[in-house]
Parts: sequence; C-alpha cells; structure tokens
Amino acid sequence: MTLKLTNFKPRNRIVSSGRALPEDLPERFTTMMENAERLIGADFKGVTSESAPESGLYSINDKGTSNAGVTQAAKSFLASLSADQRESTLFSVDSDAWRRWSNIHPYLMRHGTFMDELAESQKDLGMALLRESLSPQGFETAQDIMRLNESILEITGKDDEYGEWLYWLSIMGEPSDTQPWGWQIDGHHLIINYFVLDGQIVATPTFMGSEPVAVDTGKYAGTRVFQAEEENGLALGMSFTPEQRVKATIAEEMPGDVFTTAFRDNFEMRYEGIRYDELNSEQQSHVLTIVDTYLGRMPEAHAKAKMAEVKAHLDRTHIGWIGGFNEDSVFYYRVHSPVVLIEFDHQRGIALEDDEPTRNHIHTVMRTPNGNDYGKDLLRQHREQHHRNAA
Repeated sequence: MTLKLTNFKPRNRIVSSGRALPEDLPERFTTMMENAERLIGADFKGVTSESAPESGLYSINDKGTSNAGVTQAAKSFLASLSADQRESTLFSVDSDAWRRWSNIHPYLMRHGTFMDELAESQKDLGMALLRESLSPQGFETAQDIMRLNESILEITGKDDEYGEWLYWLSIMGEPSDTQPWGWQIDGHHLIINYFVLDGQIVATPTFMGSEPVAVDTGKYAGTRVFQAEEENGLALGMSFTPEQRVKATIAEEMPGDVFTTAFRDNFEMRYEGIRYDELNSEQQSHVLTIVDTYLGRMPEAHAKAKMAEVKAHLDRTHIGWIGGFNEDSVFYYRVHSPVVLIEFDHQRGIALEDDEPTRNHIHTVMRTPNGNDYGKDLLRQHREQHHRNAA
C-alpha cells in the first residue's frame, strides 16, 4: 500500500467534537501564535552552545537493533483509519509539522489524528504504537501523564481544555524498515517526537510534564509521575558542597518554564554550571542516574546506545541548578552536553491556584543538541549517502 504523504498545511481552526480554537483569540495567544510562526519559519539548526551546531557528533550506524515492531505498530494504526483520518495523520518526513508542537492546552498548533475522536479499537492501536516504541517505564509515564490530564479535568471541570484523549497523533513519512520515517504525539504535557532510521531512533524533543503530579482521588487515584526525576535531581543537589552550590547555580530566580520548550529548536544555550569532572565519584554517579532515568524512556538497546554516546562527552558535560537544595525545596536542574540536554523544572500553578512554583507542577524536556532533534542530522546524512550512491 502506498501512503499519501503531505507537507503541513496551516489550519486556523481545529474543529473536533465541538472543541475548536476560537475565532477571536485572546491577545496573548495571538501574539504567541505569531511568535511561533516566526520561529518555525527560521531554518532549523538545533539547540547549540554557539551560533552554529558542532559537526561530526552523530553517524548512521545500524547497531543491530530492530525497529520492526514499531514499524508494524504504525502500519496497524494507519490501517485502522478511514481515508479522511489517514489524510489528517500523514505528513512527509521533512514536514515542518515536526516543529509545530506545543504544551499550551487551548489547541495551539495542533495537527494529526485527534485521539479523542477515534474508536476504542483505534485508540488501542495508537497506544500500541507508543508501547512498542518506548520502554515499559517510558510508556507508563506517557500513559500516566494522559491519565493525570483526565484528573485535572475532574478537578477543574474544563472539558474544553483537559482530558485523557486530548492528544494528536501524526505519522511522518511512510513506516518502513529501511527508509526514514517517524511519529509524533502532541498535547498538553505530553509531546514525543520519534524518528526511525533502520536500527536507530531519535526520540527528541520529548516534553513531559503534569499538573498535578499525583492524585489520591478520582478515576486514576494513586497515579504519580516524575518521582525518580525529582528525587534523583534532589539527591545530586543536596550532595553539593557550599562551593559547588555556588558554581552550579546559574540564576537566582526560578525560570517560568524549561528553556528549550516549544518553538525553541534553535535556542542558544551556553555551557553553564559545574562540570562533570569537577564532581566526586558519588556525585558523578548521581548525574549518570539522572541521565539514565530520561534515556530509560526508550527501549533498552536504544537507551544503552545513547548512554554510550553521552559517556563519550562527559568531559564537556555541565550541570546547572536554580532554586533550593533542601529536602522540601523547589528547583530547576539541567544536564547539558554536546549530545544530550535534559531539563527539569518545578512550575507555578496554571490549572491549580499556586502563584509560586510547587512540587505539584513539573515540566521536563530532553533534546538532542547540535542539529539532531527530530533525527534531522541522520536524515541529512541518509539523503547525502543515498544521493551519492544513486550517482
């Protein structure tokens, strides 16, 4: 079956089950949309420490890992869709739809299949794609974020903004065992971009968050997310000596969000904070545990391959910190190297009435700096090799 692939076509409104972007957006959302379009319109270079990305950091290398299960799961999902649904779901592998993700919940930049409108069997197949693509821990976290989005609906009653299935699923390119393709899920507090090329994947940018991060009542009572991310970060922060705390601290006030959130694909982030090689062995172990937690959202073989890549650049890895160092502190941390960027941040309330950052609202992001978010550097190399071989 040949699939019809399209580039992104901007839509002014998403009409779905009565939920739609208002004709007259509030000024702050209009400004946000205009700024987003400007940033997306810029040529992609990736998160860099200077004006241009470093070269030679990534290579096409089939590490013997099969992605056949992911490919088959994508094909099964697509086969379940109607012709109109497939047309909404499919984009070319180099479409700028990749970059049109957003955590803002009132339907900004959405595209793809709206999961809330799918039949239960189709939802199951969509979730099977996530399950096949992620590790058990990664899938559990993604699913729990969606469930907590239902919990915040129960708390606020805002069914036009929150809900378990208010997510959009897109397929980029034609699912293949040999050609580049990928998928994206996009919605409030859950964005995963997943590029596939033979035996390799690039699972960034990944943005995961939640408000609340835990509930003890309602449909999903007992659900909790980001406990390891929070505890591992705090263990590192609390281990710093007074001198290390000064060196690690990169700002005095908590940021409003992670620095490389939506539309910041070309963000220039200097290496700041304390270097990995300035830490003692126990602290270095804390750093690797943090990295392993985030990489561990991928299947084991892919996580191991990425960890080897990270370890090759530990001498250039920096840890930045903002906030307190006590057991009950709120804080921001990041691990920044040439090949991985991880950010964690305690946020103020949005759905809940918390004017200051709390432990009950968390954002995290993981990126592949220097031009390989969305697998773009691998895609470039693949096309260069294909062109050379064809010649």
